[in-house]
Amino acid sequence: MSSLTRITALAAALMLAGCQTIGGWFSSTDESLAPAELADIEQTVPVRQLWSTNTGRGLSRSQPNLRPYHDGQHVWVADHRGQITAVNAASGATERQFETDLMISAGPAVYDGLLLVGTFDGELVAMNAESGAIRWRVQLSSEVLSYPLLHDGVIVVRCIDGRVFGLDRSDGARLWIYDRGVPLLTLRGNSDPLARAGQVFVGYDDGTVVGLRVADGSVVWEQAISTGEGRTELERLADIDGPMVIVGNELYVVTYHGRLASLALESGRILWVSDVASSRGVSLRRTQLAVSGSDGSVLTVDRRNGSTVWRDDSLLRRGLTRPVFYGSLLVVADAEGYLHFYDGDTGRFVARQRAGKSPPAAAPLVVDNVVYLLDSEGRLSAWRAGASG
Repeated sequence: MSSLTRITALAAALMLAGCQTIGGWFSSTDESLAPAELADIEQTVPVRQLWSTNTGRGLSRSQPNLRPYHDGQHVWVADHRGQITAVNAASGATERQFETDLMISAGPAVYDGLLLVGTFDGELVAMNAESGAIRWRVQLSSEVLSYPLLHDGVIVVRCIDGRVFGLDRSDGARLWIYDRGVPLLTLRGNSDPLARAGQVFVGYDDGTVVGLRVADGSVVWEQAISTGEGRTELERLADIDGPMVIVGNELYVVTYHGRLASLALESGRILWVSDVASSRGVSLRRTQLAVSGSDGSVLTVDRRNGSTVWRDDSLLRRGLTRPVFYGSLLVVADAEGYLHFYDGDTGRFVARQRAGKSPPAAAPLVVDNVVYLLDSEGRLSAWRAGASG
């Protein structure tokens, strides 16, 4: 992808989905574009902060995929200057911190002591998670914006130019490559590869999902979810940029062009579609899917048939993250730093808490009964909602 194309794509991404990066987003004088004002709610669920800590210098405008990663004991965070921090998930204490010279664009991800990050220069770098020592580094074809994935001993990493690489875990040796082009204009971001039972599923910028064998990179199936339509490249944006989810034998995916779909995992056959547009991805709880629409609506959908369970339009244009299930609740963060808690079954607000003044760097990370939120300035905080909070 040329520098001009990247700049153009970045400009479009900022214009369309840059709630976390556009300066002055909440100072618009055009009332039709201004974020919805927050109405008072009845706070029926208590929320308290467990801890808060600084993890570095945060994100730059062009780094949408530096987000917290939980490895079972630590929450890992990287910043745009190459600092990598491991925070004790229970106490918030910084237990490890590595200063690197890497221009990190994706990660960190940690698998059994192996710390992986992708860079702007198109490298995948593997480090020792205990010491920070580099084990190996491999040059790929272009910038890495999706999380590296380890499955069946193979590291799968997708680059911004559409190529997907299968690498040997031990030394980074290339095992296979899958090459698929991307449209001229795309949102800045890539959906993370998602693995299940020896296969990896990749969402593409043209609205297509591809299933690959992890062992050799061969194509099992591919399915177009959205086909970009319109007179301009901007109108034809159909990106799959947010997380997909798998439950049972079905895969769920949402596209920016406006289709939420259920696919049969073994064949890619479309089981149902619903008219929902989002670049933030999908969250799952039992029979419910949750999505934040491109307009800032929040909705849940019955995963069995695609019908809307409930929809809330009170947070329009507030720069929402992907909503995440938290027990029986649903939590979403906005660009002013507020955490909004819904009753997951009814869509009624039950709590609101301002985590800080900076926009979130990523969707809330829910682990057990704790919500972790990283903001764009590098502040990581932990929250608990409920009677025991």
